[in-house]
Amino acid sequence: MNTVAVIDYGMGNIRSVSRALECAGERCKVIVSNDPGRILAADRVVFPGVGALRDCIQELQRLELVGVIRECVRSRPFLGICLGMQALLDSSEENDGTPALSIIPGTVRHFSTGQGEARLKIPHMGWNHVRQTQPHPLWRGIPQDSRFYFVHSYFVCPDAPAVTVGTTDYGVPFTSALAHENIFAVQFHPEKSQHTGLALLNNFLQWDGSA
Repeated sequence: MNTVAVIDYGMGNIRSVSRALECAGERCKVIVSNDPGRILAADRVVFPGVGALRDCIQELQRLELVGVIRECVRSRPFLGICLGMQALLDSSEENDGTPALSIIPGTVRHFSTGQGEARLKIPHMGWNHVRQTQPHPLWRGIPQDSRFYFVHSYFVCPDAPAVTVGTTDYGVPFTSALAHENIFAVQFHPEKSQHTGLALLNNFLQWDGSA
């Protein structure tokens, strides 16, 4: 049976994510855990998150999950969601500078940075369009410019444009989906995005980690 581990470090919509995965995949066993052994035994891994990046990194360190995540991103299909996407980069502007996991080179910026006279409501909350900028197996069956649900005040700026596979406009265009080898990560919440979100999760559950 296809097993997927949802990393539970106390900072994510864990129940919503796990239930959405169960709905998306009929032959899927969802494991919600912070136990390294159970996570590493799964076929694929989901790294969700909401809240502050500094707290996220501190909890991952306390639970001894940083090394587990590094192993998972090297060895199996891996999906980062919202804060779980931001944590993959090098650092964030949050709290005058917060180190992250340095798995994907780049930084995380606040929407107020470099916006000029634009008056944006922060956080960026609600439905918005995602433009697919590169083909990827997780986009299978999802129409171009489909809408997904967002809640965030920071956005990722990867160093390499090639890892961006989806963008969204909010004052400026920003990377809302990135992919590198067996990693796929999204700023939006597929578990809150109804049919399109379930389609993306279903694609993830069938993905072998290759482009």
